[in-house]
Amino acid sequence: MAEGRPECSISDLGIIVVSYNTREMTLEALRALKRETDPALYELIVVDNASSDGSAEAIAAEFPDFRLIALDENIGFAKANNLAADMMCVRYLLLLNPDTIILDNAVGKLFQFAVEHPRARIWGGRTLFSDKHLNPSSCWNRMTLWSLFCQFTGLKALFPGSRLINSEAIGNWERDSVREVDIISGCFLMIEKSLWQSLKGFDTGYFMYGEDANLCLRAKSMGAIPVVCPHAELIHYGGASEQIRAEKMVRLLTAKTTLMRHHWSVLTRFFGHAVFWAFPLPRILGYGLARFLRGRTSDQENLRTWLQIWRARRDWLSGYPTTTRPSR
Repeated sequence: MAEGRPECSISDLGIIVVSYNTREMTLEALRALKRETDPALYELIVVDNASSDGSAEAIAAEFPDFRLIALDENIGFAKANNLAADMMCVRYLLLLNPDTIILDNAVGKLFQFAVEHPRARIWGGRTLFSDKHLNPSSCWNRMTLWSLFCQFTGLKALFPGSRLINSEAIGNWERDSVREVDIISGCFLMIEKSLWQSLKGFDTGYFMYGEDANLCLRAKSMGAIPVVCPHAELIHYGGASEQIRAEKMVRLLTAKTTLMRHHWSVLTRFFGHAVFWAFPLPRILGYGLARFLRGRTSDQENLRTWLQIWRARRDWLSGYPTTTRPSR
């Protein structure tokens, strides 16, 4: 235990879970959280984004001791987290996805790690797939023109273990050591409440995807040093509420375009937009050729998906609109 650590109280940690049509996963996540975490450490708010699968009713029935905010409309991940965070008087906030399973006191370990590494101000853990193999999406390095080029040209797929070529995913690093990174994933992100307030929380223009990257990059500009704790492990299934691949990719590309606008220079942004405009074309050509040569149904489906993404390019090239919680 770190010297000078304050007495643990209910006001130390506030956990926020935002759910949307993931009833069974959300219930499983809350059960694991409750089973693996000291109840004296935290308070919790679940925000249900107008799920149509009975999530809110099921959560209220099984967890009457958790605070539930059942919304009448889906306001998005960013706004839902901001709403809950504004209601909490705590030292630290923990954002936790509903498609996660806390393992071996991961929340307690991350809290202790945060207390022992106060300069970081943002902390994350190590995510695993359901088979307990590494899910590397717990953290990232920032997107650059180089990383975008490597993805566009297919170099990233050819050399996934290279930290030079696959710089955003930090190459073949197993997330098994303490390390400073640019971005902690919002699936398991702990942040000082005072820093969250200084940042005014998430930029609410990011309806889905990119809000965690934007938050961390703004925090770094204020002196934060996001750090990974390898001992705080959890399962993260990923993408449970987003089933349509074309729609998911359109939102991802929209978020990345917005990140360019907020964090890239004008000149770099110009070249980034040029790469983004052409981003679907190699995939359309590749899957079109594969369909001709192999005739597989999967190639036809992938071709159709990327054609849908291409047709929606005006939407994702524009990015998300500016909001009342602008980026720095």
